[in-house]
Amino acid sequence: MTENESPTDSGTAILEDDVVEALEEVIDPELGLDFVSLGLVYDVDIEQTEVYVTFTLTTPACPIGPQVSEQMKEFVGDMPGVTGVHPKMVFDPAWSPELMTDDAKFALGF
Repeated sequence: MTENESPTDSGTAILEDDVVEALEEVIDPELGLDFVSLGLVYDVDIEQTEVYVTFTLTTPACPIGPQVSEQMKEFVGDMPGVTGVHPKMVFDPAWSPELMTDDAKFALGF
């Protein structure tokens, strides 16, 4: 087992790559791009069957924090073996456009 996976009680593993893929379903409604491509997901930590996601928003004044947390719980929580999803919103370090993928930068004209 690698450091990017965690065993569940059923013997299957929750993989960090699968969690990140599920988080790609969380879309910023104003920008129309997913949170992963925008560089808003800072960390994914898997502890047995629990997934902890550290994320930020483009600005602290952005009102979508609760909506994003619920979407993360929904999309990651639907994964086999996941019993809990714990989103944590942080603003340190602050988000900047440099954190976006090249495709997201292109789509937004950076």
